[in-house]
Amino acid sequence: MSLPASVTPDLLAKLTGMVVSTSGRSHAVTEVYTGEKVCDLPQSDPGDVKAAYSAARAAQAVWASWPLKRRVGVMKRFHELLLGQGLVVADLMQVETGKARRMAFEETCDVLMVTSHYIKAAPRILRERKHGGVVPIVSTSTEVRIPKGVVGLISPWNFPFATSLSDAMPALIAGNGVVLKPDNKSTLNVAYGVRLLYEAGLPAGLIQIVCGEGPDIGAAIVENADYVMFTGSTATGRVIGAQAGQNLVGCTLELGGKNPLIVLDDANLDEAVAGTVAATFLNTGQACMHIERIYVSERRREEFTKRFVEAAQAIRLGATYDFAPDMGSLVSVAQRERVQAHVDDAVGKGATVLTGGKPRPDLGPAFFEPTVLTDVTPDMVLARAETFGPVTAIYSYATVDEAVALANDTEYGLNASVWGSDRRAAEAVGRRIQAGNINVNDGLAASYASKKSTSGGLKASGVGSRHGDAGMLKYTDVQNVAVLKKQVLTNPPDTDWTKQVAKTVKGLRLMRKLGIR
Repeated sequence: MSLPASVTPDLLAKLTGMVVSTSGRSHAVTEVYTGEKVCDLPQSDPGDVKAAYSAARAAQAVWASWPLKRRVGVMKRFHELLLGQGLVVADLMQVETGKARRMAFEETCDVLMVTSHYIKAAPRILRERKHGGVVPIVSTSTEVRIPKGVVGLISPWNFPFATSLSDAMPALIAGNGVVLKPDNKSTLNVAYGVRLLYEAGLPAGLIQIVCGEGPDIGAAIVENADYVMFTGSTATGRVIGAQAGQNLVGCTLELGGKNPLIVLDDANLDEAVAGTVAATFLNTGQACMHIERIYVSERRREEFTKRFVEAAQAIRLGATYDFAPDMGSLVSVAQRERVQAHVDDAVGKGATVLTGGKPRPDLGPAFFEPTVLTDVTPDMVLARAETFGPVTAIYSYATVDEAVALANDTEYGLNASVWGSDRRAAEAVGRRIQAGNINVNDGLAASYASKKSTSGGLKASGVGSRHGDAGMLKYTDVQNVAVLKKQVLTNPPDTDWTKQVAKTVKGLRLMRKLGIR
């Protein structure tokens, strides 16, 4: 198989040349569909990370001095450039991650949507807010939002372009610099997006790309950051959160999930089956919000299961750079082996495979079939751990209360889905589930794609959120600028404190009655 025409040696050289690296070490980037080497990706060391922060801080001082309107202008140009170059990004993503082209293109749209939202919302979110001060009329207090400085952003391989560029966008518009560490398996498409930002007018050096394994440079990224944005596993999130806390810097941690979906008695099965298939097998199941547990009422289980299995079997797998396949490859052989291990453990302990359960070496080294299991019990790894592949399990329930209890029986709390014709009743069920994102009659896109609202996880699924006002405000510090027009806060030395106390109490009571404070 030949690479897409856009992925030329010249382009690869330019993209790999954007990595800050003096170590002399490299990582072999391979085409997932074939396992063949594409290029060598330079690797950074802790010294390179420190140098990257130094360069980003110098550029950030210039960037932060620009009026917001000028910064937004850069992002408007970036938005237009990405509209024209989105399929090149998709080419690079497919080469690196093996995902279906449909999914790769949709991922570029996430960045377009986030950019467009913050272009419009930033002036409102970041505007100064003037309040009455401690003493009415003679004092004021103004909230002023200032950038944190340089954000350390660590992104994963499953949605590399979105979690890098979409998470960087509000940080940049707010006036920050960024030191960005994509995963080694997915750096090229991210670097292309950063090139477009520079082409749009970003000051040189404002975004720095460093590459390497977490144990090698992860600590250095957190150590030098003014804020940390991390998307990845819960285990790694705990380590990063602890280090950020030790350094007294804030962090957002978007972590794992074992996401449930409940099919209520009155659900429209045509919609529920199609929606559940999409939410389960999108991106080959490599999505932290995808569905890994399906709960169906006993009355509807047989019909739902039959139709769901048939739909899973109809999914078209393929290793092509066109829009024909519904589903692509897993990202690596190691990930395929992890998924296989979860399935084998379940089958060995009594689970039943209704469809799939096997790799597809005829298509590529990391392909795995869409897989549906039943008879899954709590002692199986697949019942509790995040599988992160095209695998789901179907369970039954007798009552809605039981369904909710089963959905909540997990350490995770990222995403949940409820299907029912009575939307109010379905929403009421969804509100009882302990998850940061609740979708009624949809699997995950309805909540995640609502960029005006925040998106985050509960329990072991994370700390903080992205999107909405909070997704930008987290990248700022607030200054309280208080102005006293006349000195009325200092008492003279001969103050009669008995009278002063009475006067103060009377004044506070009056201000409460008048609604002043």
